[in-house]
Formats: sequence, C-alpha cells, structure tokens
Amino acid sequence: MSWLPLDDDEDEEVPYGEYADHAVRQRPNPKANRPRTKRRPEHADAVTGMVIAVDRGRYTCLIEDREVLAARARELRNTPIVIGDRARLVGDTSGADGSLARIVGIEERRTVLRRSADDSDRVERVMVANADQMLIVVAAANPEPRVRLVDRYLVAAYDAGIRPLICVTKTDLADPEPFLANFSALEVPVFRSRPGAWPLEAIRESLGGRITVFVGHSGVGKSTLVNALVPEADRATGHVNEVTGRGRHTSSSSIALRVATPGASGGDRGWAIDTPGVRSFGLGHVTSEGILRGFTDLAAIIDDCPRGCTHLADAPDCELDAAIADGRLDEAGALRVDSLRRLLK
Repeated sequence: MSWLPLDDDEDEEVPYGEYADHAVRQRPNPKANRPRTKRRPEHADAVTGMVIAVDRGRYTCLIEDREVLAARARELRNTPIVIGDRARLVGDTSGADGSLARIVGIEERRTVLRRSADDSDRVERVMVANADQMLIVVAAANPEPRVRLVDRYLVAAYDAGIRPLICVTKTDLADPEPFLANFSALEVPVFRSRPGAWPLEAIRESLGGRITVFVGHSGVGKSTLVNALVPEADRATGHVNEVTGRGRHTSSSSIALRVATPGASGGDRGWAIDTPGVRSFGLGHVTSEGILRGFTDLAAIIDDCPRGCTHLADAPDCELDAAIADGRLDEAGALRVDSLRRLLK
C-alpha cells in the first residue's frame, strides 16, 4: 500500500488509499437515487369517452358528440384497450386536427367478449367490451354454413353474458331452415335476407339503445349488412373464391358505428361493431361450465346426469345418450349433443 506523506509538523503517515478518488464517497444525486413510487396521479380532471376505433396504437374515442384521438398512458402498457371500452382521458380532448389526448384509465367492463387463437391456446384475446348483443351473420350458401362455428359463437356469447342473434344471408341460394333447425331449441332471434331484401327495419329495431357486435365467417356478407345499416360506413366488401369456397378477408380492423333506429335519437341510437371475418374461433379460455351455458336447450337433460359426469361420448350413464336412445332428442338434438361433445373434448 502507498503512503501519503504528512506535513512537516505531523509525525504520522496515513495510507494513500483512504484518499484515493475511487474511495471517496460522492454526494448522492437526490433525483437519480429517488426510489420509484407506485403512486399514480388521480387525474381528477379526466373525462370519459367510448373507444370506437383502434388503429396502430391510436384510439378514437367519442366524447359527447366529438371524436378525440388518443394514445395510451405508460401505466396502461399491459392493459388491452378495445372497442367499446369506456376510457378516461386527459390532455387535449378538443378533437381538433393534430390534437392528441391520453388514456389514463379504463372503467370496469360490463361484459367482455373473448376468443383464443385455437382451443389449445389458453391466452384469451379481448375482442369487444361492454357489448349487449352478438349478431351472428351466416350465409345460407357460398360459403356453406358451419353449424359448429355458430355453436362456438353462441358459447362465447353466453360465456360473456350477451344476447345472441342470427342473421342468415343469401337465402336466395339455399333454404336456410334445415340449418336453422340446429338452433331452434335455443329461441335465438333469426333474421333472413337475400339480395335486395334486407330486413333492415327489423334489425335496426333490435339494435336500438344497445351495443351489438357483428361476427361471421369471411364472405358471408357481414360488411355488406353493416353498409346497408350505416350507408356512410363504406366498409370494404369482398367475394367468395369459386375454387376454395372461402371468403376473402376485407375488414382488417374493428370499428363501432352509430346506427339510426326507429324513433331513436342521441343516446337511444344503437351501435354496430363490425369485426374482421374469421374462419376459426378458439375457445381455449372458456371453461366446461362456460361451454355448457351455450347449450341451454340441453340443460334440463344434463341436470339429470350422474355427479361428475363429463358428458363426453365415453361417459358412463350420461343422460344425453339416454335422451337420444329414448327419443327425447330428435336428429337435430343429437347433432347438438355432438357439437357439445366436440367443444368439451
């Protein structure tokens, strides 16, 4: 160790290391060393608006009668913000060109419509918040209607606590009744349409004062229906591939649109949320109890099953099998049981 010589009048030597630069404690920077706080500002001046469009990290919110563009606050970086959310905003909420507000909070959701990538994926993806209804749009033909896809929509609707509706399009191409027979026991309201004969007034009446999310397979005419209900929407529409029989994705994002309804004005008008068409609808996040809620027509029979019954095809003494065997369930009912078991499995 090096030694630092003392002044002549001192008779001790001090180790040099005690005065070396690296050994001297620096004065702390109060800002740099201040511990991070978990307290967040209360934003008492925040105003509430409905999220009506989402596009690449920007959210269009409706506050009273003006549309306000907003970005999310840093504290919400892990919080999904979706169409229908009631967002709390601060900053410039004037809606003027070039203005940008900030979303600092999301109010508690009344309902949440979710889906997963597939049935093995347990990660839920929030599609829409605070919806009251789900309008399932399906074509009578071209593309062919898929019973089990509609079953999945129904399960998701019942699991979310929202009311399902069905609209069958292209009824000029095929009779929709055999398909609709699969859901007759559920008492789901049904609308039938063909080119030039949309039941617009009946649909508008059912949308009045409610938030309705439109879902459906690609190419069934969902965006065409939205354009008929809201002419200024100008949603992109596509065609069905003649070789594959599949529809082409046209809507790439969700959007909420105001729908004029009979005798309604202002807040009594309905909302139609157009979503991108899908070819699959995963229910990996839904529990068995949630799936069973989607089959209310089978509930009374299931209640008589033995305790712990899985309701699958190999379940011993399952009352569903007995109901099919003794005729309590007809052919359509047997198909419903098959759909239920596929989803449960």
